[in-house]
Amino acid sequence: MRRIWLIFSQAVTVSVAVLFVVATLKPEWLARPPGLIMPEVVPILTAPPEAAAAGRGHADAARRASPAVVSIVASKAPQRNPHAGDPWYRFFFGDGEEDTQRQRGLGSGVIVSPTGYLLTNNHVIDGADEIEVQLSDGRSAQATVVGTDPDTDLALLKINLDRLPAITLAPSASLHVGDAVLAIGNPFGVGQTVTSGIVSALGRSQLGLSTFENFIQTDAAINPGNSGGALVDANGLLVGINTAIFSRSGGSLGIGFAIPVDVARQVMEGLIQNGQVTRGWIGVEPRDLNPEVAEMLRLPVRTGVLITGVLRGGPAAKAGIQPGDVVLKVGPREVANTAELLSAVSALAPDSRVSLLLQRGQQSIERSLVVAQRPAPRREPAD
Repeated sequence: MRRIWLIFSQAVTVSVAVLFVVATLKPEWLARPPGLIMPEVVPILTAPPEAAAAGRGHADAARRASPAVVSIVASKAPQRNPHAGDPWYRFFFGDGEEDTQRQRGLGSGVIVSPTGYLLTNNHVIDGADEIEVQLSDGRSAQATVVGTDPDTDLALLKINLDRLPAITLAPSASLHVGDAVLAIGNPFGVGQTVTSGIVSALGRSQLGLSTFENFIQTDAAINPGNSGGALVDANGLLVGINTAIFSRSGGSLGIGFAIPVDVARQVMEGLIQNGQVTRGWIGVEPRDLNPEVAEMLRLPVRTGVLITGVLRGGPAAKAGIQPGDVVLKVGPREVANTAELLSAVSALAPDSRVSLLLQRGQQSIERSLVVAQRPAPRREPAD
């Protein structure tokens, strides 16, 4: 009996040792057959289709607006050296191979009509003798200039292609500070790009970008090449034409400016109907009235537009307006600064009559004048 017990204990010891070695070196030998493993139930959460659509953010707005945004390549012939034909110039400086490369500039534009009209910035195509428009679907066409308006830095082009996608313009006064917006264009020539942000401010002026300034400010990234592109709202409607950035490095710093769609619509209609934008003009040189100047002149008002010069023979001069007068109202519209005066006067029809409320010293006076048409801006001669 003792011998049997000894054999049993030795067998158990050897079995445990073998099991330990197998479990250490080959644990898969001890795994249970696949058929004996209980499947683990993993819960999967699937969102409804409407929730997936809501999670796309601004995808629908970008999808609606992007086909109408185009890339613009504006080029012009290189300027010829005016002394190239002078034999003495060639004697001292040599013949020199003139640069025959065409100067090219990149920008963006927005198709605003299925008939082929598109808006861009005037500075994108200014001086160009060849303008190529490239659509997002791969097509391209040569564009003709319908008209330009340097006072607002807008230009209207036309292309002849069929099945053109056109963007929808937003209603007037539909934009508010804090609204989400998308900037669509061709920055740095890398291809169509969409950036997002909000409306940071409205009615920005005195930036020195154009004569009539009423810019939308946004923090959506706008970079070189975005000029003339679209600023759209969360519904994909056009609210502005991207124009400029505030930057010390050439890249976006989160301060971009766009021309409001109301201004763009007015310019477009004027260029289509008359080939130019007709604006009112009274012939004065204005500046903002600040409290220091008002105190120095001993004026009872602290806001308004100070007239520093009057054009001889102009509408204001004929009406008896003098330097030192302060304009308080143009018709029923109050004006507190130069931008508001320019806007109020430019909205008047030429040959119409308007009454101006003025402050002259301690007196409040009224003068009536006949509005003239604003002269076209002078082009600087090419160097």
